[in-house]
Amino acid sequence: MNNRVVETDILIIGGGPAGLAVAIHFADLIKQHNQAVEAGTESGAKLPAKIVLLEKGNAIGNHILSGAVVNPSSLRELLPDILEKDFPFETPVLKNDINFFTKNKAFALPFHPPQMCNKGNYIAILAKVVRWLAEIATKKGVQIFTGFSAHELLFEKGQVVGVRTGVSGVDKHGKPMANYQPPTEVRARITILAEGTRGHLTKTLISKLDLAQDRNPQVYSLGVKEVWEVPEGAFEVGRVVHTLGFPLKFDQFGGSFIYGLSKNLVSIGLVVGLDYKDPTFDVHHAFQIFKKHPFVANILKNGKILRYGAKTLPEGGLFSVPQLYHENVMIVGDSASLLSMPSLKGVHLAVQSGMLAAKAAFTAIKKNDTSYNQLALYQKLFVKSAAYKELYGVRNFRQGFKKNFFIGMLHYATQLVTGGRGLTLSGKLTMEEDGKHYDPIAKRNGKTFLEEYKKELVFDKALTFDKETDIFYSGTQHDEEQPSHIVVPSLDLCHVCIEKYDAPCQRFCPAQVFEIAADAKTGKRGLTLHPSNCVHCKTCDIKDPFENVTWLTPYGGDGPEYENM
Repeated sequence: MNNRVVETDILIIGGGPAGLAVAIHFADLIKQHNQAVEAGTESGAKLPAKIVLLEKGNAIGNHILSGAVVNPSSLRELLPDILEKDFPFETPVLKNDINFFTKNKAFALPFHPPQMCNKGNYIAILAKVVRWLAEIATKKGVQIFTGFSAHELLFEKGQVVGVRTGVSGVDKHGKPMANYQPPTEVRARITILAEGTRGHLTKTLISKLDLAQDRNPQVYSLGVKEVWEVPEGAFEVGRVVHTLGFPLKFDQFGGSFIYGLSKNLVSIGLVVGLDYKDPTFDVHHAFQIFKKHPFVANILKNGKILRYGAKTLPEGGLFSVPQLYHENVMIVGDSASLLSMPSLKGVHLAVQSGMLAAKAAFTAIKKNDTSYNQLALYQKLFVKSAAYKELYGVRNFRQGFKKNFFIGMLHYATQLVTGGRGLTLSGKLTMEEDGKHYDPIAKRNGKTFLEEYKKELVFDKALTFDKETDIFYSGTQHDEEQPSHIVVPSLDLCHVCIEKYDAPCQRFCPAQVFEIAADAKTGKRGLTLHPSNCVHCKTCDIKDPFENVTWLTPYGGDGPEYENM
């Protein structure tokens, strides 16, 4: 990719399960068509379609993080010639528990909500799965370029015509240095956005073309995760444990997961809705407190941390899914907000959406028509799909918990018997954006997460870790000479935020990107950014109360290295 302009038929942004499913299925459809033309069983010409996939990580899988318990149904459909036993999963789910935690006790729930049943599912390391999918895609002729950040969409006459990659080799002021590399324009007949949660190109597209008109605002959770090596026998292989309760309050949505990957590997994490009100709440710190619970501490005793990471999840459900297409462009996977609640599963939906987009793209290329009306086929296929049916049945789940846990459970119980409608005559529950939920710090009257746990936020670096230490275990690296990819347009608003909310950015970020420090001379508190710490979770772009933070792509290849996450 040394040329300044590259042309392709299909351009896919993102090397996760959705993007790779697009690539694989489109390649298969092209091959099937061309073989049929050669055999004379189908009329028309052969289609020499070119597929390019750009991944901002240095390698496929480096920026992939998930729990993950995977429903294999979509992968079976995508790869019908590969036996399920040959999928690169760690283990089948052999045992499934849901516990309610108080501060020192764990109580097993006597029932499982139907969507949280994991019979037939597998525990997986998603980074390993996407690396395997990338190998398959490459063998099918897909050109995968890693270390290339798609920095901005290219528009001509109001239509997407491709992307421009990020420049590299400039200093913090944008001045070219000796290693300067100009951007590349990648032009495509169809561009497919598979950026993952809160993709910045997808955000731009939805805003510019008003693709979220009449939809609910998207809401998110932040998940923080560690992988531990533990003594054999500390936790069973194939066991899945989810917990509710401690360390979260009843007005907070969220819970934890503990998955037995192998005889001595455990995946553990805490996922919390970003609609919390307390500006001092910190998901990373809550996770460290969670690990002190006797149930958890006993599992991790004599173990050692191997990896750390953080990721946001789109939880708005079906009513937050944007229009999935426009002229020459489609949106898939987490970028399209395709996550099923309450099962907290999105991998199979990502693969399904990728296959549906591939079908629409194939038809468009075959007809030589990538127009708005033609790509509407993707939306039509989605509405008729199993993915839509699954999302429709839980369409109001997350919004039902906007008040507290008890009301949420009441809503959920009624949704189970009303096919997802719940306690609403309109059939649609709504919620505000996550950044609009904060209480002013003065209103908390000292009743904050920070005050409650201040004495416990002492990290022993054996069981519990400060953010700086955990960042080391994420493998995060950035060129520190580059311009900040975390953009704060107004420092004046920062000072307002410090006074009103005590600067929640210093706490909502799971990677210590935002530091609030007092000036040595004036004593006035201000913001210092550490973008080289960023793990690309995008929480800052979501949870800032004044929408005064914008996440952009850093140099291609920079960021976390989520080996086996």
